[in-house]
Amino acid sequence: MTTLVFAVLYLSAAVFFIATAARAVLYARQPIHLRWELYPVPHEHPERVKHGGSYFEEVDWWKKPPRFNLLGELSFMVPEMLFLKALHEFNRKLWYRSFPFHFGLYLMMGTVGLVLLAALLALFAPALMAGPLGTGLHLLYTATGTVGVLLAMAGALLLLHRRLTDPVLKIYTTPGDIFNLLFFLVAFGVLAAGYLVKGPGFPGVRGLAEGLLRGDLSLPIPPLFGAGLILSGLLAAYIPLTHMSHFVGKYFTYHSVRWEDHPNRPGGAIEKKLAEYLTYRPTWASPHVTADGKRTWADVATTNPWQGEKK
Repeated sequence: MTTLVFAVLYLSAAVFFIATAARAVLYARQPIHLRWELYPVPHEHPERVKHGGSYFEEVDWWKKPPRFNLLGELSFMVPEMLFLKALHEFNRKLWYRSFPFHFGLYLMMGTVGLVLLAALLALFAPALMAGPLGTGLHLLYTATGTVGVLLAMAGALLLLHRRLTDPVLKIYTTPGDIFNLLFFLVAFGVLAAGYLVKGPGFPGVRGLAEGLLRGDLSLPIPPLFGAGLILSGLLAAYIPLTHMSHFVGKYFTYHSVRWEDHPNRPGGAIEKKLAEYLTYRPTWASPHVTADGKRTWADVATTNPWQGEKK
C-alpha cells in the first residue's frame, strides 16, 4: 500500500505542476484579445481610479514613462481570489454555495504547505519542532485541514444540489460537471474517514510528509487512509486537465483582457503582433463574417459584408 500511495502522490504532484504550467504557457501564447477598454483599471494611479479615468487623460501621455500601481491591483485581486468578491456582488445565491467550496480548497492547500513545512523542520531542525513552534504548527494545520475539508465537502454538496435542482442552471449542467463534484465529495470523504479511523499505530499527516520526503517505504499506511490519499492525489492531477483549471485562466482574463491597456506604439511589440494576425485566414460559420479560410483577417476587417466592397 505504501509504495502505491507514494507513487501516486509523486506522479500526481508532477502532473499537477506540469499541466498547470502548460496551461499558463498556452494562455500566454494566445493572440492578443480584443480590449474591453473599461475604466478604471486597478493598476492606474489611485486618483484616476476614483473617477474612472486613465493615463490617456494626461497631456502628451505617450511621451511619459508608464506607471504601474501594484498595490491597486492587489487590493482588487486578493478579495476576488480569496472571497469571490464579484460573485458575491452579482450572484449572491451562487456565492453562498461556491465560496465555502473554494475557500475550503484554499485552506486545504494551505494545510499541505504547513504540513510540508513542519516535516522539513522536523527533518532538518528537530529541536525547533520539539518546542512551542512544533505545537503551534500542529494545532494550526489540524485546524485548517479540518475546517477546509468540511467547507469543501459542504460547498460541493450545495453546488451539486444547485445544479440538479435549479431549472436555469440545469440547462448548462453536463455529466462532467456532476462527475467533478462527486469526485471531490468521494475523495475528501474517504480521506477524512480514513484519517479518523486510522488508529494510534499509524503515522499522522506530518509523519506521512516526512516519509514522502525521505522516500521511506517502510511507513505503514492503513488501507482506507491510503485510498483517500490516492483519490486526492488523482483529483489534484485531474483538475488542471479540465475546465476546472480556470484558476489559471482567471489571471489572463484580468491581465490580458480586462486590464490590458499598453499603448500600441509604432514599431512596438503590439504593432508587430497585430500585423501578423492580419495575415491569418480565419474560418467562421456565420456567413455575414465572410471568413471562409481563404481570405485574410485584413480582408475580412475592411470589407462590408452587405455590399461586398472595401470601405
